[in-house]
Amino acid sequence: MRYLFSTGLIAAITAGVRLLRGTREEPVTWRALLSWASWGITLALAIGAVVDMNRERRGVLVDADSPQSVKKSRKAQRLQFRSQKALADAQGHAKERRN
Repeated sequence: MRYLFSTGLIAAITAGVRLLRGTREEPVTWRALLSWASWGITLALAIGAVVDMNRERRGVLVDADSPQSVKKSRKAQRLQFRSQKALADAQGHAKERRN
């Protein structure tokens, strides 16, 4: 239920409603078809983002091209940097105690 209210999904749905209202009584043109194709791509990307968020939260592997994957790799890099820094600090304190 939490993922149904994501901003990307809400924006895609409201854009679809506006597009439907705008093209309801108009003749079908290439611009209208292009608008519907664009809306379909936007909706697919929003649904994909929701699926990736759900997978990431459950600990399932997320595709490398997903923004969730980038966030996870950055978090891992930060944790690795902090652990290396803590190890270096501990080694430095150990050397100071020996001297």
